[in-house]
Amino acid sequence: MITVFGSLNLDLLFNLDRLPAPGETVLTREIVQLPGGKGANQASAAAKAGARTRFVGCVGEDGLGASVLASLEAAGCDVSGVRTVPGATGTAVVMVERSGENQIVVGSGANLAVEAGMLDPAWLKPGDTLVCQMEIPLEAVVEGLAAARRTGARTVLNLAPARVLPAGVLADVDVLVLNEGEAALLAGTEAPPVGTARKLAGDHSLTCVVTLGGEGAIAVTPDGRGYRVGTLAVQAVDTVGAGDAFVGVLSAALDAGLALPDALHRASVAAGLTCTRPGAAAALPDAAEIEGRLSALARPVDLGDG
Repeated sequence: MITVFGSLNLDLLFNLDRLPAPGETVLTREIVQLPGGKGANQASAAAKAGARTRFVGCVGEDGLGASVLASLEAAGCDVSGVRTVPGATGTAVVMVERSGENQIVVGSGANLAVEAGMLDPAWLKPGDTLVCQMEIPLEAVVEGLAAARRTGARTVLNLAPARVLPAGVLADVDVLVLNEGEAALLAGTEAPPVGTARKLAGDHSLTCVVTLGGEGAIAVTPDGRGYRVGTLAVQAVDTVGAGDAFVGVLSAALDAGLALPDALHRASVAAGLTCTRPGAAAALPDAAEIEGRLSALARPVDLGDG
């Protein structure tokens, strides 16, 4: 079973002809309220992909989290690990221009109250998977990963938004997912993405997955075996939830016992499909939709062991 330990937001979506320049006001006709937050999105993606999934996080007492929790439950997530705390629910302002590019500002709110003590050790057994991101307090992520490592669960860390990690944290990570810029910063190198992934995988004895936007993703295992997957050919409407779809479906596939190349294949298809619809959680594909489009994307290329 997958436990996603992370953030939950109400997204306020503004669809624009173009994104505003600094100091500029851009008008639009409507505001759309949608469920969001990296943690909640990844939990929904994993559940819709067929994984037994639990979400652990916090909502505020303002009632704004109710629609997000309803969305999680509709996707098939167990939300019994969600705590209600004083103050506001996390809220994100998401601006998306016609090309699909976006800008996002997040008011963390209740997400700052998340703590590692909310994780029941019974949820982190060998064969289970813990998925974390960086929209909750750093100490909660660090302690959660350490707890999962002690109990033998698989750990997946999506280093987004990018944060400086304390020394030794990556020793508790089995699968690290980050974008090209985050990977280069963490590795301290300007090498091509596959070189950066190999360095991080080798230095920290983990599987490193570097996402490359429209160019797909690269993954390298601790023994240096590399794979590259492309992207599904789609007409992008909104790229907001693509990264979370990738992480959630990758985690679901690994939790189900699929090999890394198969997991990458499914994750990239899911990310592409998510770009074809507006919103984040609302755009996530289900297992049948992913299965139906696997043949439209070439399987990952084996890059060998360097």
